[in-house]
Amino acid sequence: MRPRVSRTPALIVAVLTLAAAVLGACGRPEKPAGAPPADIVQAPGARSAIATLDKVKARRRLKCGVTDDLPGFSERGLTGQWHGFDVDICRAVAAAVLGDARAVSFTALSSRTRFAALQSGDVDLVSGGASWTFTHDVALNLTFSGVSYYDSQGFLAAAPKQPRQRRGAAPAPPVEKTVADLNGARICVQGGSPAQQVLAETFRARGLSYQPIVKDDRQQALQAYQRGECAALTDDLSILAIDRSSLGDAGGHAILTEVIADEPLGPAVREGDERWADIVRWTLNALILAEQAKLNSREVEAARSDSVDAATRRLLGAEGDTGRRLGLAADWAYRAIHQVGSYDEIFDRNLGPNTPLKLERGRNAPWNAEKPGQLYAPPLR
Repeated sequence: MRPRVSRTPALIVAVLTLAAAVLGACGRPEKPAGAPPADIVQAPGARSAIATLDKVKARRRLKCGVTDDLPGFSERGLTGQWHGFDVDICRAVAAAVLGDARAVSFTALSSRTRFAALQSGDVDLVSGGASWTFTHDVALNLTFSGVSYYDSQGFLAAAPKQPRQRRGAAPAPPVEKTVADLNGARICVQGGSPAQQVLAETFRARGLSYQPIVKDDRQQALQAYQRGECAALTDDLSILAIDRSSLGDAGGHAILTEVIADEPLGPAVREGDERWADIVRWTLNALILAEQAKLNSREVEAARSDSVDAATRRLLGAEGDTGRRLGLAADWAYRAIHQVGSYDEIFDRNLGPNTPLKLERGRNAPWNAEKPGQLYAPPLR
């Protein structure tokens, strides 16, 4: 005979469990519809990221900060129209987000104001002019969305005088100068700039001496060099190319072959804006991928309808869901390339050999070019 088992403890447990559930439900507010499950933690800053994109869409205009009066990169024409390499990066983002590359308001910024304007929300992104360094990335709470231009710090100095050549003779080879040739020289530099810090560290590490001629801004440093207050001027190579092109006797000045620091430049957004950073990053990547695929603004329309290459079709929005994942239209990358151009188109019309700066692609050539550079974009898949 099976012994009798009391059901009282089990009944008590069931009652207490039911009571706890009822009290718990009464003690907390009803979960709003669409709220994430309790075990999903939203990334810090996700709210501000969504807000940035929503604000741009709501105002139907992108607010972009660029360096004031930087020929080839960002400058205003006689009619007040902005143009340049960094300007075109902004226009590409506007085309991707809003469908119109013209939907941009530009704010001219200096090295002292660019980060404050970004952090205060006066601009949605800063295009160019800022090096991707530890301090800028971490200490200033910025997020860099890739490298749009690989730069280096170097020196501008008087070109060695060439001996008079006989008619028809081969030109004399250029004379290469190094940092050691500037030992003991007076060197002009912008005060408070990264260039000033790198200059001091380089000469100290090599046991060289120099006399710094420190000026408040880039133009004052250039003017001091023109007046002969210093034997050399130091800055990013792109800036030195601009400065040299502005000199009346540009041929009498040379950029030293030796460089002393890498300066990767790229668009920056506020830290925590993950969604917005992704949009800016992948817009830049799309321009680079277009060049790698040998697509340009004139060919993308036909390629979007005719191409059978899966990577090209994803890039141009003919298949895949990259637009949905970014919160943009399916053809976001197509619009940027079609309206603004591929990376090589943007580089050539603003900085290339047929412009006053006459810059070669160099490090800014694709990694798989005939003369390889450092330009690379992750696959869009």
